[in-house]
Amino acid sequence: MDLFLHDSGLLRLVDDAESGVRYWPRAVDAQTAETWFDALRRGARWQTQARPMYDRIVAVPRLLAAYRVDALPADLPLAAMLALVQRLAPAPYTGAGLNLYRDGQDSVAMHRDTLRTLASGQPLALVSLGAPRRMLLRAQQDGAKSIAVDLAPGSVLVMSHASQLTHLHGIPKTTRPVGPRISVVFRVRAPAALDEDREDAP
Repeated sequence: MDLFLHDSGLLRLVDDAESGVRYWPRAVDAQTAETWFDALRRGARWQTQARPMYDRIVAVPRLLAAYRVDALPADLPLAAMLALVQRLAPAPYTGAGLNLYRDGQDSVAMHRDTLRTLASGQPLALVSLGAPRRMLLRAQQDGAKSIAVDLAPGSVLVMSHASQLTHLHGIPKTTRPVGPRISVVFRVRAPAALDEDREDAP
């Protein structure tokens, strides 16, 4: 594990054969990040979702939206965000999954992305906007300690496909007063799963 901050601003959190987990705390300037956040909060097609858990149906604790890369709306900044991600982690991304965390009670449990829906060997790239939130990253082995990363507005975090086999990630609830946050996750979907950009990443 290498937590060295490189001259480019890159922080490498996990190493593996596919570039691991990498984090750019200042991928875009604060004004651009704020402009993108405002546009997405106002204009994205936010939806609530529910899913079965044990013997009942529970609400997903955040709002969701999804867009295909070949049909990004012109009135949202997703194309500019995709161009930023392509500079840092080039890949044939097919979709953008958006998450709106309204307050500290919105969260995503520790998990890995659903591997059957992802193209093998391709990364996931996550752009964070709005208030910072803490992400936990933990190896899937007994006794492993979590790495905590406060995802800053305008930051980009990239996870390799291989890291989904070895690590879990999540955004825990917090009692601290926090403002709303939006994450935009660009993925390369497997051909049979191009419509499944929903809720896998933080």
